[in-house]
Amino acid sequence: MSYHEDVKISFIRKLRQRVLELPDFCADYFAGIESSTGEKTRLGYATDLQIFFRYLLEFEPWLDGKTIHDITLSDLERVTAGDIERFLNYVSYYTTSSDNQETDRQNGEKGKARKLAAIRSMYKYFYRKEAIQADPAMLVTTPKIHEKNIIRLDPNEMARLLDEVESGQKLTTHQQAYHKYTQVRDLALITTLLGTGIRISECVGLDIKDVDFDNNGLRIVRKGGNESIVYFGSEVRKALLAYLVQRKQMVAAQGHEEALFLSMQKKRLSVRAIENLVDKYSKTVTSLKHISPHKLRSTYGTALYNETGDIYLVADVLGHKDVNTTRKHYAHLEEERRRKAADAVKLRED
Repeated sequence: MSYHEDVKISFIRKLRQRVLELPDFCADYFAGIESSTGEKTRLGYATDLQIFFRYLLEFEPWLDGKTIHDITLSDLERVTAGDIERFLNYVSYYTTSSDNQETDRQNGEKGKARKLAAIRSMYKYFYRKEAIQADPAMLVTTPKIHEKNIIRLDPNEMARLLDEVESGQKLTTHQQAYHKYTQVRDLALITTLLGTGIRISECVGLDIKDVDFDNNGLRIVRKGGNESIVYFGSEVRKALLAYLVQRKQMVAAQGHEEALFLSMQKKRLSVRAIENLVDKYSKTVTSLKHISPHKLRSTYGTALYNETGDIYLVADVLGHKDVNTTRKHYAHLEEERRRKAADAVKLRED
C-alpha cells in the first residue's frame, strides 16, 4: 500500500468514527458530499459540526434532555442565524472536557470561518434535498479575515540558509553531532522545498520512484488527490542526486522501503520532523522571522513571480485552484510592478 493510500484510509477511519458521534442524519450528509470533497475536508467538517451540536445541546433550551443522537432535522430547522452567530462568538474561547481533563481552546478569524463553512455546507445539503425548509446559515456573514503580511526569506537569506544546512557551523554541539549523518539529506530536502514550492504534505509523500531525472520532474499528489508533475532546476537536481547515492544504500524500515526522505530510524520523515528540521536551520539565519516549510513555499512563489511576472504561472506551479488565491498573496508585488511600469511608456521623447 502506498503512503497516500495509507493516509487516505486513516482519514476515512477517523471520519467514520466521528460520524458515529454526530446526529444520525449526518451520515446521509457525509455520504452525499463524498464525491465533491476530500477525506481531510470531510473530517474537518465532522469535527466542527460536533463542536456545533455540543454547543446547541448546552445552550439551546428546546434541546434539554436530549443527547447528540436525539437531535433531528426538525431541531436543525429551529436554529436561527442568531444562534449560529452566538456559536461563532462562543468558539472565540471555550473549554472542552475529556478524561476528566479540561482544555482551553481558541479560534481566530480563520477558525471561525472554517466552522461556519462546515455549518453552511450541512444546511445547504439538506435544504437542496428539501429535508428542511430554511437555511439560516446562509444569512450569517463570514467573519472578516485580516490578511497577515506574508513572511518569506530574502534572496540573501535563502543563500545563507542553504550554506548553513551544508556547513552546520551555527548549530549547537548536540545538533552538529547528528548533522554529519543528515547533512546530505537535509540539504536535498530544503533545496527541494525552496526550489519547487511544493507543500510539506507533498514532500512527505515523495517516493524514490517519483523523482524523474530524465525530465527533472517530481510526481506529487496535490490536495484533493490529483497527481501533478513539478519541475526542478539544476540546484535541486544536484542535491537530490547526491542524496540518492546515500538513500539507495540505506535499509529502510518495513513499510517505508519506497520513501524518498528517511529519518535516522529509517522511516519516512513525518510532517512534524520536517517542520522541526526547517525550524532548526532557519533559526541560525534569522531570529526575526519564524520560518516554516510553508514560508519556504512562499519564498519560492515570490522568487518565481519576480522572475516571470506571470501570476497564472505561479498559481499553476504552486497548485492553486483559483488564481485569485495567488494574486491575494502577491498583491503587493503586482502593485510594485505596476508602479514601475508607469514610466515604461513614453509619450514624448525627452
